[in-house]
Amino acid sequence: MKKILAIIILVIVLLFASWYATVYFATYSEGVRSGELIKFSNKGILFKTWEGEISQGISGAQIFSFSVEGKNETVIKKLEKFQGRYVKLKYKERFATISWLGDSKYFVIDVEEEESPHFRK
Repeated sequence: MKKILAIIILVIVLLFASWYATVYFATYSEGVRSGELIKFSNKGILFKTWEGEISQGISGAQIFSFSVEGKNETVIKKLEKFQGRYVKLKYKERFATISWLGDSKYFVIDVEEEESPHFRK
């Protein structure tokens, strides 16, 4: 009986580990999006995560929500600096969300400030 219980627990642990490895390391897609950075905050009670939004339209009708991993401090500092400005985000999309990493499947890996197409000089 103990051997069967140990095998069941081992199988459950291995399934969870393979699910986590797939979600964390495998990338569903990669891309770039541009817009005005309208929100960036560190939120959560049990797990503090960095969450943000960019507006991709003039009226704010198209909102792109994203997360940033806490270990990516250079991106966090840039996003705090670029608040309210037009930015270009390079991101990777994961297969699923992981609550202790972020609320979104989209994780920003780089950010650049851009000139807004709405207010050209």
